[in-house]
This record gives sequence, C-alpha cells and structure tokens, in this order.
Amino acid sequence: MIAPDVGGGFGSKIFLYAEETALVWASKRVGRPIKWTAERSESFLTDAHGRDHVTTAELATDAQGTFLALRVKTIANMGAYLSTFASSVPTILYATLLAGQYRTPAIYCEVKAVFTNTAPVDAYRGAGRPEATYVVERIVEQAARDLKMDPAAIRRKNFITEFPYATPVGLTYDTGDYAAHLDRAMEMADVKGFPARRQASQANGKLRGLGYACYIEACGLAPSNIAGALGARAGLFEAGEVRVHPTGTVTVFTGSHSHGQGHETTFAQIVAAKLGIPPGNVEIVHGDTGRVPFGMGTYGSRSLAVGGTAIVKAVDKIIAKGKKIAAHLLEAADTDIEFENGEFKVAGTDKKVPFGSVALTAYVPHNYPLDKLEPGLNENAFYDPTNFTYPAGSYVCEVEVDPQTGRSKIESFVAVDDFGNIVNPMIVEGQVQGGIAQGLGQAMLEGCTYDPQSGQLLTGSYMDYAMPRATDLPNFNISNVVTPCTHNPLGVKGCGEAGAIGSPAAYMNALTDALGVKDVPMPATAERVWRAARHTS
Repeated sequence: MIAPDVGGGFGSKIFLYAEETALVWASKRVGRPIKWTAERSESFLTDAHGRDHVTTAELATDAQGTFLALRVKTIANMGAYLSTFASSVPTILYATLLAGQYRTPAIYCEVKAVFTNTAPVDAYRGAGRPEATYVVERIVEQAARDLKMDPAAIRRKNFITEFPYATPVGLTYDTGDYAAHLDRAMEMADVKGFPARRQASQANGKLRGLGYACYIEACGLAPSNIAGALGARAGLFEAGEVRVHPTGTVTVFTGSHSHGQGHETTFAQIVAAKLGIPPGNVEIVHGDTGRVPFGMGTYGSRSLAVGGTAIVKAVDKIIAKGKKIAAHLLEAADTDIEFENGEFKVAGTDKKVPFGSVALTAYVPHNYPLDKLEPGLNENAFYDPTNFTYPAGSYVCEVEVDPQTGRSKIESFVAVDDFGNIVNPMIVEGQVQGGIAQGLGQAMLEGCTYDPQSGQLLTGSYMDYAMPRATDLPNFNISNVVTPCTHNPLGVKGCGEAGAIGSPAAYMNALTDALGVKDVPMPATAERVWRAARHTS
C-alpha cells in the first residue's frame, strides 16, 4: 500500500468509510485496480462531522474563588451510525481533560451518546479536547463574573503548581508552568490598556470584550496497555528504522505518515543533529508499507513525541554500534569512545574518526571486528510511551462588536503555548496559526445545519457552509514558553491541535464579555450576535 502526500484531513481521513470497503471488494472481484473520487457534495453529506455536544456544567467554589467541584453532563451526537473512533471522542478524550490547568479536587462527568439522523460524528482536530476546554474555560470565566473577580486572577489562584500532578479524572500531568504563559499572554495582549480601548469603542457606538482561555491537552495517545484496557484493538506504539549508507548519508523509514506537518524537515533535523551531519544528507521515507516498518500513523499530535522518539532510539543504536567500530579503528576500549559533532573520539586524547569513515568501514569491513559485530549500519526501534504528553497554553482574544449589525471583529489574538522543546519554530508557528483559524471558524461561522422536518442537510456546499476567510481573522501574535516533557528523550509535547483547542473558548469569552450575556451558541453568527445585543439593550 502506497500513500503519497494526499493533504491533511484533520481527522476525517482516519476513519473507515463504506466506500473504501466496497472498492476493495470490487477491485478483487474484477481483478484490476479501481479509482473512485468523491464529489464535494458527497463529502458534505457523508464525511464525518465533529464537535456535536449539548452540555450542562456546574462549578462549585468558595467565597474566595477556590474551585471545589465540577459537574458536567453531556449529550454527545454519534450521528446515524457509529464511526471508527466516535465513542472515544466524548469519553476518554473528553472527560479525562475536564481538570484543565486547575486543582479542582472533585470532578464528575456523565456522557450520554445518542444516535440521530446526521452524518457520523468523529474526531476532528483536537478530538474531545476542544470540547473539554470549551466547557472548563467558559464556566471558569462565568465564575469570575459571578464572583466579581478578575478572570486572570481566578485562574491563577487555582492553577496546578506542583508536578507530577494526578488529576481526579485519571491523568497525571508530568510538568508545566501555567502562570508563565498566562503572564506572557497578558503582557503581549496589553491587558492593562484594555479599559481605555473599551471606552474608545463605546464612544463610537461599539462594544468591546476581552476573553481568556487556558487550555491543556493530552497528546501521544498512549500507552498501548491502557488503550487495550479501554477496548482499542491496536497498539499505540510507533516504529522507526535508520539506515546509514556507505557514503555516510542516511535514510529514515517511519511509520508516521506526513500529510502537511513537515515531517521530512523535522525528522531530518533530529537525525542530523544527533549524527552531526547536514540535514540534506538525511532522506525521510513514509507511506509505503513495502518499505517502512509497521507503524500507527499520524494523529493526536503524536508524530514527534512518539514517531520522533522511535527514530531517536534507532539513532542511539546506530551510535552505540558506531562506537564499537570506532574503538576497533582507534585501538581503544568501547567505554572510552565518545561521540560528538559527527566524530568518534577517544576520551582525553586527540584521536578521532569521523562518522562517515565509520559508516564506510561498516560496509567495507577490511579492518573490522567481525568476530564481535556484523557488518552494516542499520537499526530499527519501536517506542510505546508510558504516558500522554501535555501541551498547554494561554490565549487572550479581544473583539469589537457592532450592536446594530451583529458584526464582530477580532481586534487582537494572542497565543502563548508550551509545547516542550521545539525543533523547528517555523513549522510550529504554522501549525498554531492554522489551528487558531480552524477554532475561530468553529466559534464564528462553521456549523452543519439539518432541516428539522425533513432531516435534509441544508449546509451541503460552500454556498451555505461558511468557512473563515483571511478578512475574518487578524494577525495572530504567537509566542511560547518551554517546560520539557519528562518522559521522552526529545522533551517534546506536540503542537498540531493546540490552536483549535484554545481559540473557541477565548473568542466566546471575549464576545460574551462585550455583549454582557452569559452565553451565545456557537457558531456566533452575525444574526445570533445581533439578537443577543438587542436582548441585552
């Protein structure tokens, strides 16, 4: 099976669709390859949808704003029939994240899954974590308003500050510094200047609001034994193979498929840095079951934390074997060999041999310890994480609303994330920007609508389904803090879904602050905003 670059699906291409099964059967029946391409209108009707929850939440606090308990009851739409991961999204990927960044000692969550007339509902960028963050951050914001507390202060008061921290909903956070990214976000958003900006908007007949969202997510989706206990029928490991050629160039085979995340760049950087060779000397191969080891693919922001770690472990084996070859060439003990900046050295001396020479020796073993080592320099590794990784961040959104038309404009959006160590800042920023755009699309515009009488999908084309455009979004102000993950050698946490997780709550908190209302249903279209503004006036 060969899967070339087919573009991202943000979840929708993971699932097993009926058409795929029918094509496999038909191809076998007629004895020849079959190609089928869906029309866009078919995809609107049949591709999995996302984020269809109706939730009631209650937060108990003391008079000083300390969180005491959270109770959440959710009705989750599964659609007309069950999709591949549908039942896991509103359960293990949702309820387990309801602690957020806070020390809430007691949390109760009740989820009822229901079948309806809609398309199946399954994982979409974030898969359960955006829904959990939305519930937590919206009710925390409301608690601050009811208690007449500063929304940043009530969050800071309840932040988890000691790690590792076992939440009451089954997860153990390994590390984090939530106050650090909130402080930076507030500084970047110029929160202190907000009252003056709000007053200026009011002078022009507009409404202005400020909203926060402090999210956390679980990435890496592991370990396999936990997944098995929950009913999964697959492992959650990842595999990597590193093949060093006689020329010293390297080919990496990974089970983590790339469809826009930049694996070819990031994985090459990791291997090049470990081996002290130029990134251009590293080739990344994926998406070909005839060449790559058995892997589990790309989803849940797992590629670098899980797939990257498997590659690193294979590279470590390469270096370990290289030290034995170098020890033979340098007439030294294995234990005296150090590897740094692409060179094997005898500790405490100037004797050294470059990586390329060791690679050549492995394949031309004229002077080689054949009695101890096989020729060649090719290693593979599997990695099954011991825990999730836990990216977190603080987002601050500022909106201005025209109450006469319902038009809302995002004046600024600040995102400060903690993804652990960052390998390629440009790729990370691109992932965050795309995620924020998707999250704001969900909050402002996007929604699948069915006729209540006939069940007919009304948003069956881009004439009816509103996607965010460049003019709907501001320039995002993005930064990061770093607390490395403690249980993978790269110290990375994952960044692919974060923007879509934190942005809906930040926007809706800003919008409801501007309107002075408790809630506006998503998507907060101009009509809904206009009606809410008329109601409050």
